[in-house]
This record gives sequence, C-alpha cells and structure tokens, in this order.
Amino acid sequence: MKTIRFGRTNVEVPTVSLGTWGQGGPNTVAGNSVGWSGNDDQLASEALRRAWEVGITHWDTADVYGNGHAEKLIGAVWEIVPRDEIFLATKVGWDPGPYGHFYDPRQIRSQMERSLQNLKIDHVDLYYLHHCDFGPADEYFDDALATVRKLHEEGKTRFLGLSDWDSSKIMRFIDRVDPDVVQPYRNVLDDTYESSGLKAWVDENDAGVAFFSPIKHGLLLGKYETPVTFPEGDFRRGIAEFGDAAALRRMVAARKEIETRFAADPQPVLRALLGTLLTDVPTGCVLLGQRTPRHVEAASHVGGPLTHSDASWVRSLYQ
Repeated sequence: MKTIRFGRTNVEVPTVSLGTWGQGGPNTVAGNSVGWSGNDDQLASEALRRAWEVGITHWDTADVYGNGHAEKLIGAVWEIVPRDEIFLATKVGWDPGPYGHFYDPRQIRSQMERSLQNLKIDHVDLYYLHHCDFGPADEYFDDALATVRKLHEEGKTRFLGLSDWDSSKIMRFIDRVDPDVVQPYRNVLDDTYESSGLKAWVDENDAGVAFFSPIKHGLLLGKYETPVTFPEGDFRRGIAEFGDAAALRRMVAARKEIETRFAADPQPVLRALLGTLLTDVPTGCVLLGQRTPRHVEAASHVGGPLTHSDASWVRSLYQ
C-alpha cells in the first residue's frame, strides 16, 4: 500500500484507509436511517484481517456506528491482528445520552470508556469530535474541548481530531481546537475543501486529513443503472440521486469514460475517484468503506494521486 506521513502525527498511514461505518449495520435514530444494510459480520471480520495483511493499517470507526457494533468487531480481531500495527481512530458526538444535547462532558467521558471497552484496548490513537454542532451560540464547545483535551492528557488518546460534513463548520472551530487531524466530507461532486479555506489551514499547520465518503456512498461508482430504494435503517435512503434515473445515467456514463481512459488499471473507477482527491494533498488519505475481503482487495490496488490534468478531466465528468 502507498502511504503518507499523516501530518504532524508523524505516523505513516495508507493513502486508502479503512472506514467502518458500514460495518455497524442498519440503524435508526429518531426515525432517521443512519446505518447501512447488507453487512455480514463474518465477512466484515475477514475484511479487517485481510486489510492488515495487505497493509491497510489505519482504521476509522465511531461510537455510534451500529451503537458500538463496529467497534466491537474491531475489538474481536486482536488475537490475530497485532494492536500496535493499527492506527485506530474513533469519534464522539452524535449520541447525546440522557443530557438533551450533544457534547455534555459526562457523555464524552462515558462514551470514551465505552469505546475502549468495545475495542478492548486502553487507548485510541486518534479521537475525533464527530461534528461541529455545539449548541445555541456554541455554548457547549468550551467544555467539550476541555474534556477531550483532558482525555488526551490522561493517555486515553494520542491525538485529537475534528470532523464535520461541512468544511466551513470545521473552519469556525479549527483554530481553537488546533486538531492534529481533520476529517471532512469530500468527493468529486461535493468538494469545498479548498474554497472553505480548510486546505490552506491543513497545509500551513501540517495537519493530517482524512476524507470521508470519497465515492459518495457508492453512487459515484456508476454501478446503479436504475433507481434503487434502500431498506429502513440504511443512510442511503436519504440520498436523492439513488432514486433519480437521470443522475444515475450520468454516473454510468462517467464510469464508462473512466474505464476507457484508465483501461490498463485493475480498478479504474476507484483509481480515478480517489486519486483525484489525493492530488496535491501530501498529508491526506481517503476513508473507504471495506465490508468484505473483496472490498479490501479492490482498495489495495489504488491510492496514488493523479496528475493535475487527469484530475481535472475526472472532475469535468461529474460537473
């Protein structure tokens, strides 16, 4: 696997790292579908072991992925996978607990202890604030930050991270958090990494960056030729393009163009989509969901940045 230095963490991580949102399985919160259907725990466990074997040694999870289920799957592999060979990240923020709002300090601490128990470890390598919604007038921000910094001081995490679907929200808090790593939403359709100022901050502060949803939940692969409806509990139910025949036709057309241009590559579409995001991002990786050994094998064949001309061409297909 190709690797990069993950910014000022000085840890080498693979450019294509492993995301475990899908390994949590289907889930609903307040009537909203927030998980993924189609997960098989046995295949997911095999995927984790295979990822280690091929050098995909940065794993990303969260307390709310299957309400801890994804973390437990990771915690069950340490008899085979050496813990010290995995750079392991988890997150806190989306479960308010009994407190009526996100990021109550008692909930943060409780969730950290729960994550460590699920993962069967005594510390994580990276702990993210999972989103940047800190209440009216950001009233819960200071206590949340103080709590995760205290967890860092206690040795519960080596590094601190900041994540959100909206890069502009990350920018509102980034100087005060001063994260070692940021995790923004980014793909060739939805990309504010540069325009928000986040790229400039990452470059200036030698931060690591991990892009999530780089294939927009599978939509960009161009494998859906007709509208699809996902079952209850599957986050993709809320992605309008999966039910839009015209949008799906555009994805299929883009896939065919990419397969022609990169015909010699074993994974032309993944190479194009991920390589575009990795272009000119020296401390960055992408988090790719890998729920089966087959997914891991595909990921193991990609990971290099494209040339600027190829990246511009790929982007043009989706605009």
